[in-house]
Amino acid sequence: MALKSLQYRTQGTCSALINVVVDGDVIYDVEFIGGCSGNLSGIRQLVKGMKIDDVISKLQGIKCGSKPTSCPDQLAKCLTELKSKISV
Repeated sequence: MALKSLQYRTQGTCSALINVVVDGDVIYDVEFIGGCSGNLSGIRQLVKGMKIDDVISKLQGIKCGSKPTSCPDQLAKCLTELKSKISV
């Protein structure tokens, strides 16, 4: 197992940070710091074991109310950044 991780500072959301750990191109774990605990715990469980590209395609562009982004969208941005750093 070759785990890689990234701590991502979110912008425009209630959560402040996202910690993500991947094994190759598969998400091993995600932790949101701050934000709506129940919803973000649900997202965490749903994305574990999914391929990075699948999560990005499902979550990118989701908005929270009138905000231009959301915690799921920020996770997609985090994964895009991580992907560019580890070349998966």
